[in-house]
Amino acid sequence: MNLANKVTLTRILFVPLFMIILLIPEVPYRQYLAAFIFILAASTDGLDGYIARSRKQITRFGTFLDPLADKLLVSAALISLVELGKISAWVAVIIIGREFAVTGLRTILAAEGHTVAASKLGKLKTVFQIVTIVVILIDEALQFVIPLRISQIILYLAVFFTLWSGIDYFVKAKAVLKNRLET
Repeated sequence: MNLANKVTLTRILFVPLFMIILLIPEVPYRQYLAAFIFILAASTDGLDGYIARSRKQITRFGTFLDPLADKLLVSAALISLVELGKISAWVAVIIIGREFAVTGLRTILAAEGHTVAASKLGKLKTVFQIVTIVVILIDEALQFVIPLRISQIILYLAVFFTLWSGIDYFVKAKAVLKNRLET
């Protein structure tokens, strides 16, 4: 197994650690510690891709595992935030539902011999989701600095970019999907 795939697997291993720390009330400063772990895990996303490209070690396993690791990390965070009452369930459903839909779309397109690289809009969506999760985790500290509920504004922007990027993927795949549905 190459280094890039090991980095991706590390991101997956951070998921249960993040959830345990965040969801056990007895952990001191749990939201800040969980935010640190989440940032650390999320930062491995760019790192694994960089390592794979720079060493020319892009593998099918890594191509499959990387987006899965991203989805696990963000989904675990969103579900945990719903559990803690920090976000509404509808937000988590929209974001996680979009991930399932785009993954399904990519599977259909792959079966037709088409690959779908992450778009700039998809990457922007990911950045907003990560920033949103971190801001919500440290929201109490931010209230001393910024009295406005900035976490809510960023959350709605994350939902907006999530929906927009999902629609964008389907619009771009329309011709392939049309042919697929007719056969």
